[in-house]
Amino acid sequence: MGLSEASEPRDTQVLLASRETMEPKRRDYHVERPLLNQEQLEELGRWGPAPGALQWRTWFQCSRARARALLFRHLPVLAWLPQYPVRDWLLGDLLSGLSVAIMQLPQGLAYALLAGLPPVFGLYCSFYPVFVYFLFGTSRHISVGTFAVMSVMVGTVTESLAPDDAFLQAPNSTVNETARDAERVQLASTLSVLVGLFQVGLGLVHFGFVVTYLSEPLVRGYTTAASLHVFVSQLKYVFGLRPRSFSGPLALVYTVLEVCGMLSKSLPGTVVTAVVSGVVLVVVKLLNDKLRRHLPMPLPGELLTLIGATGISYGVGLNHRFGVDVVGKIPTGLVPPLAPSPQLFTKLVGNAFAIAVVGFAIAISLGKIFALRHGYRVDSNQELVALGLCNLVGGTFQCFPVCCSMSRSLVQESTGGNTQVAGAVSSLFILVIILKLGEFFQDLPKAVLAAVVIVNLKGMLMQFKDIHSLWVANRMDLLIWLVTFVATTLLNLDLGLAVAVAFSLLLVVVRTQRPHYSVLGQVPDTDVYRDVAEYSEAREVPGVKVFRSSTTMYFANAELYSDTLKQKCGVDVDRLISKKKKLLKKQELKLKRLQKEQLQTKAAASRGTSISIDVNASDGHVKSNSLEGSKAKQGSTENELQDTAAASGQDDADAKAPDRSTLEALGLPPPDFHSLVLDLSSLSFVDTVCLKSLKNIFRDFREIEVEVYMAACHTPVVAQLEAGHFFDASITKQHLFASVHDAVVFALQHPRSNHVSPVLATKL
Repeated sequence: MGLSEASEPRDTQVLLASRETMEPKRRDYHVERPLLNQEQLEELGRWGPAPGALQWRTWFQCSRARARALLFRHLPVLAWLPQYPVRDWLLGDLLSGLSVAIMQLPQGLAYALLAGLPPVFGLYCSFYPVFVYFLFGTSRHISVGTFAVMSVMVGTVTESLAPDDAFLQAPNSTVNETARDAERVQLASTLSVLVGLFQVGLGLVHFGFVVTYLSEPLVRGYTTAASLHVFVSQLKYVFGLRPRSFSGPLALVYTVLEVCGMLSKSLPGTVVTAVVSGVVLVVVKLLNDKLRRHLPMPLPGELLTLIGATGISYGVGLNHRFGVDVVGKIPTGLVPPLAPSPQLFTKLVGNAFAIAVVGFAIAISLGKIFALRHGYRVDSNQELVALGLCNLVGGTFQCFPVCCSMSRSLVQESTGGNTQVAGAVSSLFILVIILKLGEFFQDLPKAVLAAVVIVNLKGMLMQFKDIHSLWVANRMDLLIWLVTFVATTLLNLDLGLAVAVAFSLLLVVVRTQRPHYSVLGQVPDTDVYRDVAEYSEAREVPGVKVFRSSTTMYFANAELYSDTLKQKCGVDVDRLISKKKKLLKKQELKLKRLQKEQLQTKAAASRGTSISIDVNASDGHVKSNSLEGSKAKQGSTENELQDTAAASGQDDADAKAPDRSTLEALGLPPPDFHSLVLDLSSLSFVDTVCLKSLKNIFRDFREIEVEVYMAACHTPVVAQLEAGHFFDASITKQHLFASVHDAVVFALQHPRSNHVSPVLATKL
């Protein structure tokens, strides 16, 4: 013991000594390579266009292996069921399927009421779609069936297109529930078929990426607002009221006001039944949370509550004595398939697309969570096809649209479920209930089902905590969450989703329009360049400006990019160019005026010579000699003038041209840098506006005697620049460098003026 304690300080000293000897080696590590512009880089790396894979050719290839792979991809059960480890997984799947079925029964009955349909149709939704997903789904843990958000979206459609007011009977102004329910079932089943067609079609064309436009804050804000719609829709069952149904914007507000105005008409028996049921459900859930480690499966609180409430209602006669509304007759057996009504497609197409997208977003997000946790892959396109087939087949058997349930999926995983065999077991258990046991729940109070729905909203209502976490983590995501929540709450579920997606995409555009622009400086003794405003030790290279944007440049922010570049450089480029052009124009006018005066002087001189000859001539001989002599003189004089003018003009052009066009010669202050380097590492694509902006930057800065270089451009972007004819005689690939450091060193070695000595480049 003592020996080990004594050896510890010695080992520590050895480690410290070895680390000290290693540190100088790390500091002395150097990388030497030549400067590389784009032409040199392409030549050195032997760049060539990547061979394009003609994907369409494989579509028409037919082979046994391809047919087998295609079959296994679209019918995954054939791939995993033959390899199913019966001894290891069967017991867990059986127990998990039984647990999920126990939850499916009360939730199916409750969510059918939420959709505005008779409760038995919730049981149908817990059988047909679940078995179809067993065949076609790729997630091993999600539980497909009724879900509160989907049910309330369906409920808004059925109640708006088939309101109670349309089925009032004349004698006593009561609602014809039989006709109303038949119409709503037709609407819901047709809606389910249309949702299935959307999902299957989008999945077959590999449109599963559409869910990427629904960010996590958007989905969580949407489901939180949907939970409020669910909660408000159940108040009429809790208080035993029959308020008017509202649809469209502000329907939630109108419903709350309607319920508040009718509270004096509440039925005490219904309220007591709902409160007692809710308390029992909450207590059982708390016990499950406390005893989770000690119980093989959660206590079936919902099933026990339903059985107990049904027994009490039947024994006490809650319906007859206290007016408590009950489920009523539940037919036994399966219903025949019902053809959808094509006439309703035009009325339902918008809602169907919204339900299809929301259902898929919830299912794929939950499926990917379980896939990452258990180490398998979920195919998003096949999931879209599987959900579409669930809704398509379910719609033909009078089901309403379904997706996966969060609470049931967690139970299916936590109770030992490993595959969708658990889902098949739960669907078979529901089938038994439909065929034999459904009639025993005829005296079940609807208030109990409302309590089941409200208690199960706990998870979604707890998402209000996102406000605090997003405020700390990312306030832009918080803004998306709040806008989604407010829009969905006030404008209803379909319009709210459209507003949320539009706002989310608009915010992305706005954020790209307001990127972070920075002037970069060199970190001492490195080839690393960072923002001089953020890194105090970073220093600008004398004579060279390095500019970078945090996002790509395209039509929405190209003008801002150019304006910020000129501002960050500390030079009013446009004003300087304007002054230069004005001075050059003045010089040009002055030169033209001088040339005009010279021409006038020469013309006057030539006229004066000819007049003196005519006057001085006295006789014809003298006149002739004088004319010949004067012509000779005049010719020699004109030749001398032309030679002198040409020589002086050439000398003036050689001597005065540079002085006349430079900023220094014009008396304008030149910039304090001779080169500009554009760090284009964030450039991900190029459009025509970006090309024009880059060319304008080259033109403007060259006007003020600053050479422009580009650096760190990705190969696809270079190819797009070439395709857009960006490179020409004035802008070549020699102006594009592999890194910022290469461009800076090259700029120092080739300055356009005497701002900095090229010797500085060797120090970098």
